[in-house]
This record gives sequence, structure tokens and C-alpha cells, in this order.
Amino acid sequence: MISLSGSSFTTSSGLSGSCNPFSRRQGRTHSASVKVVALNSNRERNGSVVMETSLQEMRDGSTVVDVDPKSTVSGGVQDVYGEDNATEDKLVTPWSISVASGYSLLRDPHHNKGLAFAQKERDSHFLRGLLPPVVISQDLQVKKMMHNIRQYEVPLQKYMAMMDLQEMNEKLFYKLLIDNVEELLPVVYTPTVGEACQKYGSIFRRPQGLFISLNEKGKILEVLRNWPEKNIQVIVVTDGERILGLGDLGCQGMGIPVGKLSLYTALGGVRPSACLPITIDVGTNNEKLLEDEFYIGLRQRRATGQEYAELLHEFMTAVKQLYGEKVLIQFEDFANHNAFDLLAKYGTTHLVFNDDIQGTASVVLAGLFAALKLVGGTLADHRFLFLGAGEAGTGIAELIALEMSKQTNMPLEETRKNIWLVDSKGLIVKSRMESLQHFKKPWAHEHEPVKTLLDAVNDIKPTVLIGTSGVGRTFTKEVVEAMASFNEKPIILSLSNPTSQSECTAEEAYTWSQGRAIFATGSPFAPVEYDGKVFVPGQANNAYIFPGIGLGLIMSGTIRVHDDMLLAASEALAAQVTEENLEKGLIFPPFTNIRKISAHIAAKVAAKAYELGLATRLPQPKDLVKHAESCMYSPSYRSYR
Repeated sequence: MISLSGSSFTTSSGLSGSCNPFSRRQGRTHSASVKVVALNSNRERNGSVVMETSLQEMRDGSTVVDVDPKSTVSGGVQDVYGEDNATEDKLVTPWSISVASGYSLLRDPHHNKGLAFAQKERDSHFLRGLLPPVVISQDLQVKKMMHNIRQYEVPLQKYMAMMDLQEMNEKLFYKLLIDNVEELLPVVYTPTVGEACQKYGSIFRRPQGLFISLNEKGKILEVLRNWPEKNIQVIVVTDGERILGLGDLGCQGMGIPVGKLSLYTALGGVRPSACLPITIDVGTNNEKLLEDEFYIGLRQRRATGQEYAELLHEFMTAVKQLYGEKVLIQFEDFANHNAFDLLAKYGTTHLVFNDDIQGTASVVLAGLFAALKLVGGTLADHRFLFLGAGEAGTGIAELIALEMSKQTNMPLEETRKNIWLVDSKGLIVKSRMESLQHFKKPWAHEHEPVKTLLDAVNDIKPTVLIGTSGVGRTFTKEVVEAMASFNEKPIILSLSNPTSQSECTAEEAYTWSQGRAIFATGSPFAPVEYDGKVFVPGQANNAYIFPGIGLGLIMSGTIRVHDDMLLAASEALAAQVTEENLEKGLIFPPFTNIRKISAHIAAKVAAKAYELGLATRLPQPKDLVKHAESCMYSPSYRSYR
């Protein structure tokens, strides 16, 4: 057997030496005749040479590595793999040893630098002739890629170009995203990722994460071990049942974990090799997908009940067994009934976080903290009305009530009475208690039944209107005008994604409120000019919060997520909103400073973890902001030996 490590090799017969006999400079006519065991390329990634070869039987007692002169193709290269002689039904073995050089290096996204390889690197890594002679900087590569991406008029084409770049040159992808975050965030995530998920089967090229289906039941630990990276710190997992506001997209929901983890790296500085996107495929109830010949998932209706619970429990157990107690598992776009149950079930045994429930709540609370600087008063002085009582709506409501309780020392049950929710059947009131799902029951207050949102607005007279319904254009002109009639500065948050599902547009909110609304959305909207003034709508994007929270949890070695960490993250984000931002109507800071913002959020989250005794990385660093910045992944190229 041969094993290779660094730049030397040994054989089972005791032969040892440098790699030169296999290099392209020496030994062009020499090839070891030994049986080879294929090596995991990632384990050898830090080696200085990459080789792809297949070796035959070594002659007994020979210390010379000779080539068998026979060739199976006249005038061609020796068929060392036996593929040319094989019929289609004859099995061949995909032998490969790759450790990092030449042609293979240019196709390794972790190490590829394209035309940025220096002349010395081209010599030492056998790249001479495989690249044009010019050497350019990473900054020039970024400029060229942005020029190319801007040529596309269709957002999905931009998305596919970015995904292709991620597969070719990882550092350039992240450098591009970080340097152009405001322009590219809508491309790699909402709203474009929604369309990408809808068409994922058609545009699918290379797998970017792990697909764990019902077929893998009983073998999930084995499947996790198939992932090449071993030091995983963050997993984003979905079962695809409630993708954004688009519903059940089944296995094609993989675009969400992939997109979220790209943001963990670009915005939060978590190294890409520590991130693992996973889709749990239990089927889909989407008939259109089941009939689509390009659909890539299980062609069956969704598993539920015990079958579903057993698969998820095996997954959660396997993740903890393989990666330890400090791996962060972020649940993403699960349906309401499963999302709340999973968070409750595993919140006490695993480091779990639901971005739809907790991340959305934290970012919206931060926006409200900033909005209070414009309208005055405390949270307890305001009355809140939600359209939508699912994961996002109830999650935001609960965090607002919790913060209100901490500020006023009032019981949580009392502070909840300032918050009202409307679902598809109307205002949630006591008389509906028996028919309500468990997560809606805390929000059933004494009131006469109310069927429409407009009637609820007129009855409750809220100062803050929040949309999490997933239904577009539900904040009608009458609703916005009603809010403006009894509020000097109505706070209106239209949070549903993607853009088509937003409860109202920025233009509608500012126009119908005569430019008085304090407005933010879930998807990006362009600035609006009204009555000679330009209004810039804020984006209540979870990307402000979850990368920083994740970094804070990782760098402190936290073992559980606590609500106080979410409140700390909200306060940290709100503190980054400047007076200049507020003058423009912005209740969120610009994304151009997102890495700085994430560092401050991470520091506050980590500080709270240390305070609560949930952090395991001791001692606590003196300056947590600087420590967070020092932990962040850099996409700048490294020089190779």
C-alpha cells in the first residue's frame, strides 16, 4: 500500500523517498507499480503537491519504479484504469489521489486563485502553461466579475453566475460578496433565492450540501461522515415545507441553507469549511413538483407523525454524536407545527436556533428600538397589531413582550395584552381559544370577534402594524390611511418575502401615509420620492442578526441559546443605527458595514453567554469586539509554497 503525506511516500515494501519520481519534471517514464488506496482529498489538502495517478502491481523486490510500456489505444496514453477495455456493464474503480497541484488545483474551489497565481506559484505547483501568462490581482478579478454579473438582466442568471463562481473560486466568491454586499445580497438570498428554489431541479448542477432522505433512515451518521469537512461548527437545515412565502418546495429548498451559510461566512466571518447545508427530504405535497420530470427529491407525499419524528431525532442525535455539543443547528423554513415542536424539543439538549422564529424576532425588535427614537416612548407605550400568526409573527410578538416585561417588571401575561394578532380567520380572541393552535393561544385576548384587518386596525388602533402573513398586498390603501389617521408617525413593517409577497410596497406606504410612515420591509425596495423628499425604506433582513449571533455562539463555545442572547443582539444592532440613518427614515444601518455590525452583535451575544454561564471557551477575552473581528474568516488570497 502507498500512503502519501506532505511531499514523501512510503510503500508496504518499505520503499520511501521524495515525490519527484511522480512529478512532471522527473519520472515522466517512471510509474510505481503498486496497489493504491484512494485518499480523501480534504485530508491531504494542506500538502504541497497534487497528483492524480493510478499504480499497478510492484515487481517483487524492485526498488525501481517502471512503466508498463503497453498501451491499449494505438498511439495513445496507457489505459491504467482499464476503462478503454471495459464494456458499459463492466465495473471499473474510480481511482484518484489528489493533494493540490496543476490541473486539479485549478478545479479546487478552496485553493484556486485563477489568474492571481504568482509566477513562482505557477512553477512550484505545475501550473505553467495551464494559465495564460498574465498575473492579475484579486481586486481586478472582483472588478471583472462584477462587470460580468451586471451584464445579466435576469436576477436568476446572476444567482447562477454567483453559484458557479462559488464552485470555482471560493475566496473570490466571498470577496465579491463582501465588497458588494448591498448589490449582491438580493442575488444570493432574498428575493432571488426564492425563484432559485422554485426552479432548483432545472438549474441543479453540482450538490452543495447533504441531502438526507427517508432512504437514509438508520444510516444518517454514515451519511454525515460522507461530508468531506470534519470540523463543522454551523449546520443550517430545512425540510423544505415552508420556503419563504412560497410554500412546500420539498427537496428544492436546499437553496435556503446554501444561501444562509454563504451569509454566515460573508457577513459573520464563519469559515466556509465549518458550514454544512442540509436538506431533510421526507417528500412533498406540492403536486406540481411531484409531476415535474426535473424534480430532484423523493416522489411521494410528505411523511408525518412518528415516521417524521424518528428521522429528525436520528438526525439530531447523529449530529451531536459526530460534531459535539457546540455545533449550532439552525432550523430554517420548517412549517409552523414542526418548527415550534422542534425548537421546544431540542432547545434543552442541543445548541439550536430557529431563524424564522428567533432571528426574525430579534431583527424586528432592533428596528423597533431604533423607531422609538423617532416616535418617542417605550415599548410599553405602544400597541402592536400583527397580520400573520405563524412562526415569524408569534416569535416577534413573544420577544417584544419579553423585552417589555424586562423593562417594566410586569408579568409576561400582562405585557402580551399590548400585542394583538390577526390570522386567516380574523382577530385572535378568547372566544376562539378551543380551535387555536397552541402557539397562538397566548395571544387570545378579550374582544369581540373581528373578521378583517381593516376592522381590527380601527378597533385596536395600533401604533405599530407588522405584516408576517406571506400574502402580498394585504396592507391596502384603506389600512395604511387608517393607521395614518390616528398616528402622527405610524410604524409599518411589511416583512413577508419574497418581494411579491410583501404586504405593501415602499411607494404605497409612503404615498398613502403622506410621507409620515416609518417603514421597513423584508425584501429590498428602492428609495421613494414623495412631496420633494426622498425616503429610504429599511430592510428588516435576518441577515443583520443571524451571522452575528452564530459568530458569538461559536467564539464563546456556547452550549445553549437563551432568549437574553436574542435581546442582546437586538440592542447591539439598534446601537449601530446613526442619527444620519434616522434622518433618512432608516431604522436599520446600511449593509455596507455589516461585518462591523456582526462583530458588535457577536460580542454582545458572547458576553451574555459568559454572564449566563453557558460559554465554554475560557477565560473570557477582555475585548470581545476585537476578539470577534480576529475570529472572522478573510477571503483574501494566501501565498502558496
